[in-house]
Amino acid sequence: MTPTPIQARAIPILLQGRDILGIAQTGTGKTAAFALPVLQHLSNGQRRSGPRALVLAPTRELAIQIADGFKAYGAPTKLRLVMVYGGVSPRGQIDKLRRGVDIIVATPGRLVDLMNQGHVALGDIECLVLDEADRMLDMGFIRDMRKIVAAVPDQRQSLLFSATMPSEIERLARDMLHNPVRIDIAPKVVTIESIRQSVHFVDQRAKLGFLCDLMDDEDLSRVIVFTRTKRRADVVAQVLAKAGIAAQAIHGNKSQGQRQRALNSFRGGSARVLVATDIAARGIDVPGITHVINFELPNEPESYVHRIGRTARAGAGGAAVSFCDAEEYAYLRDIEALTRMPIAVASGKRPSGPVAAKPARNGRNGPKRQSSRPRRQSRARRRAA
Repeated sequence: MTPTPIQARAIPILLQGRDILGIAQTGTGKTAAFALPVLQHLSNGQRRSGPRALVLAPTRELAIQIADGFKAYGAPTKLRLVMVYGGVSPRGQIDKLRRGVDIIVATPGRLVDLMNQGHVALGDIECLVLDEADRMLDMGFIRDMRKIVAAVPDQRQSLLFSATMPSEIERLARDMLHNPVRIDIAPKVVTIESIRQSVHFVDQRAKLGFLCDLMDDEDLSRVIVFTRTKRRADVVAQVLAKAGIAAQAIHGNKSQGQRQRALNSFRGGSARVLVATDIAARGIDVPGITHVINFELPNEPESYVHRIGRTARAGAGGAAVSFCDAEEYAYLRDIEALTRMPIAVASGKRPSGPVAAKPARNGRNGPKRQSSRPRRQSRARRRAA
């Protein structure tokens, strides 16, 4: 098996005991890059009563995926791992911590809560990993991260991974890392060349029908659909389900159990579509995602890059399809400015003025059909009707 670039560069350095500052986007193989050296270090060391390695992640989904990676890679080691995250009762997590633990994979908020209650001490930590630090900053965890860093010993190995380097993360890196080796895997220009990107100019009220039409294409076999709001995610999933398309929604208002069941259903193939808000943009790592559909464009252009990065992972190809209403055209221009390339127009017409007029209500927002015969509805749209 050929290692990814970040694995090939990071693993030898980490085995030497050096600190690392890794600039890498999702899907680059970071988990194995830090999990394998951490497991090697702990296996060669002396077992203690307290945790010896701590990995922080921004979301429950990412924490679960990281923990799954540690369990898979470290099965022969018999090292004890505990996941600590919110959205569920802390009682089970507290019981597991009391029984002894070598590795904690946690979200910052719940970990600080348990620290404040005296259920976890970090005085024996030898390896500290902050994964997707910029995402934790975006979610308001910077104080929690600093409190956790202050609670671990000064003599430790530290790793910080981030897709971007805002000033607050740069300061955190300077404070927590000692003479780190910087590994920059992120592209200098924010583009994802292996992803076929296209945009359909379509009125907001026609998007649901348009999506059902699009899903008639069997090539869209494993799809993530992104919306801006939780309510919209639920509506889209319900409409798809009524059209006979297996779909699940995942967002912040779902319980942890609901979110995990939806993710397992999508990962296992029983759900063809996962409808998600941006909470899932960096936390989902499911192989074989063929298409990402931006049902609504994000108002932050960086979120577009993270969204479409769910496909075309590990060298595979993929497609990103965006629906753009006239009122979203400013978001599209911001995305194209960030990626430094125009997105190909698949249907409809790109507005020419600085302020786009509301598109015509003709379903696909494209030129009117020349035939006088009515357009045949797709199978999915007929089922939904």
